[in-house]
Amino acid sequence: MRIAAVGDIHLGADSDSTIGRPWAHVAEDADVVLLAGDLTKCGTPAEARLVIEHFGNVSIPVIAVLGNHDHHAERDDEVTHLLRLAGIQVLEGDAVEIDLPSGRLGVAGVKGFGGGFAGANATAFGEREMKAFVHHTELVAERLAAALGRLTDSCDVRVALMHYSPTPDTLCGERPEIHPFLGSQLLAEAVDATQVDLVVHGHAHAGTERGATPGGIPVRNVAMPVIGCAYRVFDLAPAAGGLGTNGRRVESG
Repeated sequence: MRIAAVGDIHLGADSDSTIGRPWAHVAEDADVVLLAGDLTKCGTPAEARLVIEHFGNVSIPVIAVLGNHDHHAERDDEVTHLLRLAGIQVLEGDAVEIDLPSGRLGVAGVKGFGGGFAGANATAFGEREMKAFVHHTELVAERLAAALGRLTDSCDVRVALMHYSPTPDTLCGERPEIHPFLGSQLLAEAVDATQVDLVVHGHAHAGTERGATPGGIPVRNVAMPVIGCAYRVFDLAPAAGGLGTNGRRVESG
């Protein structure tokens, strides 16, 4: 099963007009596209329309989650509505199953949130602002767990799609002091409690591509600044032991 994935494309009025060229041929490389958030620069409807220009006519299914940039203008509901009207499936605590030529794919998606990891994670203690921060992470992780739980046994491959990272592995290269704002161990706990073949995220522009949850689930950071190309393609073959390859490089130019 061939999955093309990328995050952090940050489309805006001043974006390079050539950025979308490789997507015209993505169906030659993949069966489905996953977008790991930060599709826009500031989360405006006008920027959402630019995303639609690039992905609305892709001939294979496109599944997305939003990122923090897509929430900045506080018009994320409008952005989501526009993307869905164009046929892009936007997930937030939702799960979708689609039949592809190579089998049935199940995807559960959330934006995710920060909070940190073992030894340096935030706790819901003290000021109400800190409690609100941690409670939001807990809520998002609960949504992810519920969405993963809704994927049926008929799925040949299961993927968790998010923007924030579930592991510090893929944050290597980022300053350690900002790790709590780049992901949360609670996302990994939700993943490790279920049967998942792959986790895909973005957000960490200076991070590392490859990692794993504490339970050993492969995690891939597909932020465009990290992969250095238009998208990464993963061949997943669960019957052969999960991630079939390390991902093929698809150049953007």
